[in-house]
Amino acid sequence: KLKYQFLQAYVTARATIYPTKIKRMQTHNLGYPRIGTQRQLKKACEQYWAGKITLSELNQAARSIRTDNWQSQLDAGIDLIPCNDFSLYDQVLDTSLMLGAIPQRYAPVLSKVKTNNETDLYFAMARGYQKDGLDITAMKMTKWLDTNYHYIVPEFTANQEFKLFSEKIFAEYNSAKQQLGDKAKPVIIGPVSYLILGKGKEEGFDRIDLIKKIVPVYIEIIRRLKLLGAQWIQVDEPCLALDLSEKEKEAFEYAYQAINKQVTGLNLLVATYFDALLENT
Repeated sequence: KLKYQFLQAYVTARATIYPTKIKRMQTHNLGYPRIGTQRQLKKACEQYWAGKITLSELNQAARSIRTDNWQSQLDAGIDLIPCNDFSLYDQVLDTSLMLGAIPQRYAPVLSKVKTNNETDLYFAMARGYQKDGLDITAMKMTKWLDTNYHYIVPEFTANQEFKLFSEKIFAEYNSAKQQLGDKAKPVIIGPVSYLILGKGKEEGFDRIDLIKKIVPVYIEIIRRLKLLGAQWIQVDEPCLALDLSEKEKEAFEYAYQAINKQVTGLNLLVATYFDALLENT
């Protein structure tokens, strides 16, 4: 108690003597729970899968959760509020769709199904697709690092190509900006962690070698967010908390040197969690 009282007096004294040097610390949030206070997202998804609600109703339920989450953080005085941290199913799967990393077996969902849309493709990748004469297996699911949550594992081939496919991140940023203004902070999973968290579908290649193919798409995404008005962008690289090979460390250096060279005029916040950086510092 005495230490606290002394510290309080010291801070007060400094604020009196050096008033111009005391600045309020900025606050931000890495991401916000997306299930909804009453588990609305789980219920809405299950109803959509069962054909009990329309895609429009599912999207309305998702919008309601997002806007409530943003408002809660706005009311709490958070300075930088995440957007694109919301997902209907899994943030890694969102990234796969954003980057166009869609396994070939799902092509019929878009080309042969009359009621096709991006959401049906998304859920087909997550849960499989067994209707309209099609029987397509889901992508593998595994634990998200050392948590009990799961993610959909990206699949890569030696000649894997990446291109901007889903516009979700831009739509959610625009929506967040209308509600939050400059406080809106887009969040994406970083290129190196995305590759490390995936798996190769062929023998004889290392998926981290795809780094030079994937980084240009990230640069395109970051540039577009900047043009839309983003001042801060959070890039999640949780794999920085793991033991990395030399090639993976080189991939980090390559990726962020390239991004830093090609994109200027905004703040890039590279975030990691779960453990210390240690020798990755």
